[in-house]
Parts: sequence; C-alpha cells; structure tokens
Amino acid sequence: MNQTKYIFVTGGVTSSLGKGIIAASLAKLLQARGYRTTIQKFDPYINVDPGTLNPYEHGECYVTDDGAETDLDLGHYERFLNVPTSQANNVTTGRVYLSVIEKERRGEFLGKTVQVVPHITNEIKDRMQLLGNSGDFDIVITEIGGTVGDIESLPYIESVRQLVWELGENNGIVIHLTLVPYLAAAGELKTKPTQHSVKTLMESGIKADILVCRTEHEISDELRHKLALFCNVKREAVIQSIDASTIYEVPNLMLEEGLDIVALKKLNLPKKAAPDLKNWNTFLHRLKNPKHTINIGLIGKYVELQDSYKSILEAFIHAGATNETKVNVVSVHSEYLDAKNISEKLQGLDGILVAPGFGERGIEGKIEAVRFARENNLPFFGICLGMQMAVIEYARNVLGLKDANSTEMNQGTAHPVIDLMEEQKDITDKGGTMRLGAWKCDILPNTLAHKIYEKTTILERHRHRYEFNGNYLAQLENAGLKASGVNPDTGLVEIIELENHPFFIGVQYHPEYKSTVANPHPLFVNFVAAMVKNKKSGAK
Repeated sequence: MNQTKYIFVTGGVTSSLGKGIIAASLAKLLQARGYRTTIQKFDPYINVDPGTLNPYEHGECYVTDDGAETDLDLGHYERFLNVPTSQANNVTTGRVYLSVIEKERRGEFLGKTVQVVPHITNEIKDRMQLLGNSGDFDIVITEIGGTVGDIESLPYIESVRQLVWELGENNGIVIHLTLVPYLAAAGELKTKPTQHSVKTLMESGIKADILVCRTEHEISDELRHKLALFCNVKREAVIQSIDASTIYEVPNLMLEEGLDIVALKKLNLPKKAAPDLKNWNTFLHRLKNPKHTINIGLIGKYVELQDSYKSILEAFIHAGATNETKVNVVSVHSEYLDAKNISEKLQGLDGILVAPGFGERGIEGKIEAVRFARENNLPFFGICLGMQMAVIEYARNVLGLKDANSTEMNQGTAHPVIDLMEEQKDITDKGGTMRLGAWKCDILPNTLAHKIYEKTTILERHRHRYEFNGNYLAQLENAGLKASGVNPDTGLVEIIELENHPFFIGVQYHPEYKSTVANPHPLFVNFVAAMVKNKKSGAK
C-alpha cells in the first residue's frame, strides 16, 4: 500500500492571510494532476466546535453531510475540490481535550499523569492521520489555525514537528504562509516580518519547506533570493501569493508559481499529467465576462461581517457565472427595516434573499421584506429562518392570523405556525444538538421545486431547531401557500412556494453549503435566472 503523504500549512505575522485558500488551491492542483487529496483544519480555540460561536466572532458555521458543525474554511475546501468533508476534517482544541479527559476518566492511561506532551500531542497526531489511514487519499493537507507563536497553537506546532519526524523523509512537509508588507512611506516591500516568523517556527523545531508570501506587489528576484537565503529555503520554494480579484484565481496563480511541482518534488511524488483546469477556467471566464447585472438584497442580522453569510455569497458567485451574470449582493440589516422605510431601503433590487439566523432581533424586518417581495412580484428566496419568516408573513397577512409567530420569538403566540421540534423540547445543551447534516426531502411533481431540482428525492443539509407546524398546513395550503417538499420519515415540511409569482420559494435547509464551482446549486442558479428574466421583462 502506498504511504499517504502529508502537507502541513502554518501561518505567521498575522491571521486572515488566506491559509484556507492556499490549502484549497494546492489541493485543487494536486487533484487536477490525478492525486486523491483532502484537506483538514485544526483550530486552536477551546470551543468543542463552532456551532455555539456567534457569527460576529467566527463567521458562519459550516455544516457537513454527517452533521458536523465546522469552521467556514471547510466550505472553501468543498467548493474548490467538489468532495464532501466530514466530522474528521475539522478538529478544535476543545474536542482534543474533551477526548483526552474522557479517556482519562475511563482509566485508559492507567493512572499516569496526563500532560500536554505526550497525551495531548498524541491525540492531535492520531487525528491528523485519521483521514490518511482510511486509505482513501494519497495526500492529506492539514491547515493549522492561528499564527505561529500563539500560546494556544503550541501543541499543534509540536505535534507537526513530531509527526514530520515520525513520517520520515519525503512523507511530510511544511508550507509556511507569511506576509511581505509594502511600506508606502519607504516605497518598498519588507521581508523582516517573514524572517521573524520563520525564526519563530524554527525555534519550535520546524523548518519550513516552502514559503508562500502574501503580498500586494510583485516580489522581485532579488527579494526572493533574500527570503530564500535568510529563511533557509530553496529559491524555487519561495512562492509569491499576490492579491487576486477573486479567490478562484488563486489556483492558476499557484500553478504559475509552481507550488504544486515544488510540493510534489519534496514529497518525492511524480508530477503525473499537467493539471486539467479546463472546467475551472471556463467558470472563471464566465465569472469575469458577465452579460447581465442584477442586484440582490440579502436581508440578514449579521450583515456587518461578510463571513457570516460566506457560503451564500459564494453560491451567488457560482450561480452568477452559470448565468453569465454579475450578482451584486446588497446587504440590508433587518433590524432597521420596517413598514415605513421598506420601499426606500429595498429600492432598485431585482430580488430578495432572507437569510438564516437565530433569535428575535431583526425578525419583524425580515417579515416586512418577505411581504414586500410577495406583494411586488419580486423574486424571493428564503433559507431556514427565511423560509419560516415567509410562513409567518403569509399566515399574518393572507390568512389573517395577526398573532402568527414562531415559538422561538414568542412562546405564548396564539398561532405557532413555526414551533420547536418535538425531539428538541427536552434538550438543554446547545452544542451539536440541532437537526444537523443531510436529510431526505421528497418533492411533489408539477411544482417550482421539482422544476428546479428535476428529481423527486433530494438530500440537503440542515441546521435548526424549529419547524413548520403541520397543524397549520391545510389552512395555509388552502390559502395558496404550497408545501412542495416534505421529509419522508417525519412528514415535516421542507419547501414552501407560491404559484403565480416570478419566483417565490423558501427552504428549511441550507442549500448554500452544497454549492461548488463544479456543481452550482440549482436553487441559486434558478433564482439568479429568475431575477435576470424578471428584470428584462421590466416587471417590478
């Protein structure tokens, strides 16, 4: 059996340099050369998973098919590779410590003193090799969250040092991503932050094999030589990562720089065929040469931080390219929307997406946005909470149930058209206890949903506690709100839609999680197409 090879990606100088994009881009190139490649993320925070983290703190929580609540970087991995990730692809310090403590409680350490070295580092190394030991992958790329020198990252860095040594020569390499800042006052790029970062890494016993330098300006040959000399790497292993207009350009930039070739050489692997990026570049061409432009209003409550809705924004990029359309996403804070200012705030929009979320803040603004879209024949798409808001809006303004609400917002509502799932009612722990991961949905024929999916059964990812209350289904359907998708096992409503409307659909699940460059999600593709068509017809 061929030994799995490991690539570790660390970062220095500052966070948010784009380790996830570099890891995903390298993985894309290796995959395009014929290597079975996967990526995993190790996060140094003590939360057991990002599921209980505020979106303002950490951006969106990404959900996998197997129901793992993970870091948003896993979304990049899936969007680039078109391969599903799982529970094993994201590990936090909290999860590592929890596992070690549980083992200690069971007596597995035979009364030994439990320490960071070797017990925590052994646990980390085991998890680092979990995917590699499955036999499903030739190369496993591991992104280490945070920056070198952080106290909380030390156990991960030590684990990488041990593992690279244990794996032996040519079986494990380290890519260090760092910043080469441009000082406008001096008019030049500075290498010293990178030198210090590499020195910090070496103090931990790790020598970087490849240096990826984030920069706003081209790095000269002279500067590359200097970085190679003072950071103890080969000249060919100094890789420039210049700012790009879109993250989807980065694989091509890394190909030009030869990152994949240097990595394969250091892992003693053959180059195989040149990377086949034909489909990828077709997507890029369409993305950069749109024939139409539309403005979509994203109605949310975390709009100050773009990463809160990362997968939705990326799904619009995929769907826009498919339709050769530039999609301008206009963020609208639902907390500041009301019946008086709605027309002014949503003026000039070609469609409305009401975003997911939790809690009662900004809810009435979302309901007003649904009403505006419904009454003005504006294409509408509701996701999770957005779908629930569409149900509440219809119950209030069409059925006349003025008090209609979700028990999440008003426990005493006379008409709980959205209610807590039965199995959720006795749960007190918040982490990892929602309805999570891939669930089936049966789609009714002759519906908008069926036209979009072109199939009768789908699997989509969920993350919620509250559901459409089936007691109100007959009333709402009689009034014109159609339940076009239902879970076959529970009978819970998954999709609602309106007929005689340019596009009006709400889904209880999160389609954005499954949209990739290779497979743009059909709901987003059709939503964008509907907006283009509606705009052309001059309808408002």
